[in-house]
Amino acid sequence: MVYLAHGGLPGVPLPSVPGGFGVTVFFFLSGFLITTLLRLEHEKNGSISLKKFYLRRALRIWPTFYLVLAAAWLANHVFGLSDSIDPWGIVAQVLHYTNYWIIENNFDGLPFGTGVYWSLAVEEHFYLLFPFLFILFARAGASRAQLAACLFGACALILAWRLFIASQLDLSSYLATTRLELASDTRFDSILFGCALALFGNPSLDKTRFSERTWKYALLPLGVAGLLASFLIRDEFIRGTVRYSLQGICLIPVFVCAIRYPDWVVIRPLNFRPIAFLGTLSYSIYLVHQTVIAVVGGTLGGTVPDATLGMINAVVCVGIACLLYVAIEKPCGRLRRRLHA
Repeated sequence: MVYLAHGGLPGVPLPSVPGGFGVTVFFFLSGFLITTLLRLEHEKNGSISLKKFYLRRALRIWPTFYLVLAAAWLANHVFGLSDSIDPWGIVAQVLHYTNYWIIENNFDGLPFGTGVYWSLAVEEHFYLLFPFLFILFARAGASRAQLAACLFGACALILAWRLFIASQLDLSSYLATTRLELASDTRFDSILFGCALALFGNPSLDKTRFSERTWKYALLPLGVAGLLASFLIRDEFIRGTVRYSLQGICLIPVFVCAIRYPDWVVIRPLNFRPIAFLGTLSYSIYLVHQTVIAVVGGTLGGTVPDATLGMINAVVCVGIACLLYVAIEKPCGRLRRRLHA
C-alpha cells in the first residue's frame, strides 16, 4: 500500500490508496512480534536481557537502514533528485528523529525518497521505552492480562492526547496533519495495540476465548467494516484523531484470523510463496522504493508506457531488496537467532 501510494504503479490514482494504513499495519505487526518475543524470553528465562534485546534490534534495523540512507544520498547527487540536502536533516535521520524534523521542516533538506524513515524513528523511540515497561510490570508480579489492560489504557490516553492537540491546531494546516500523523507521542498506540494482543489472547500462543465461527463470521467482518469506515470518513478531525484508534482495534480480529486460521480460504493467499517472499523483503522494499521510483521515473518517464514503467519499478525494487536480503539481512538474521538461542 505504501509502494502504491508513492507512485509505484503510474496511473493509479494516489488518493485512492491508503498508504498511511500500510504504516499502521507495520506498527501493529512490529508491536505484536516484539512483545511476543519478549514474552517468550521472560517465560523461558524468568528475565529479559536488555543487552541482547537491543543488539537484536540493531542487527535487524541498522545495517540496511544506514546503507540505504547512504545510497539514497548518493543517488540524490547523481540524479539531481533534491535541490539541496541539509546536513542537519541527515543528522536527524542518523540519530532517528526524522519524524520531528519533518514536522518542523516539511521534507526539506532530506534526500528525496528517505521521508519514509519517519516511521523507523517512531519504532526506535518505542524500543527505547517499552522493554523497561515490560520488565517493570513483570517484576511487580503483574499478570499478562493486567499489562494488556494497562496498554489498552495507554492507547486511550494517546487518543485523548491527539484530541487535545487537534483542538488546538488548524487541521487544514501542514503542521497539524504531520504533528498528528508522524509524532511518536501521537502514534505509539498503533504499536501498543499489537503489544496488547501479544500479551492477551495471542493467537500464536494462547487459547481462543471465542469460537472459530465467531472470529471468522462476526469479529472479522466487523473489523473489516471498521477499517473501511476509517478509509471512507474524510472529516479531518476524525482522520487525525479517532482513525488510528479505530484501525488499531479493527486490526485485532484481522491478525487473529490471519495467524490462527492460515488455511482458511480467505487467509490462504497470504501464505502463497510469492506473497511470503515479498514479506521477507518488505523492510528493504520499504526503504528503497521511493528513491527507485524517482530514479526510474526520471530516467525513463515519458519514453515507455506507464504499465512498463510500473513493471520496471517493481523489478528494480525487488531486485535491490533481494541483494540487501542476501548480503545483509540474512547474515544479520543468523546472528539474531544466535542471540535468541
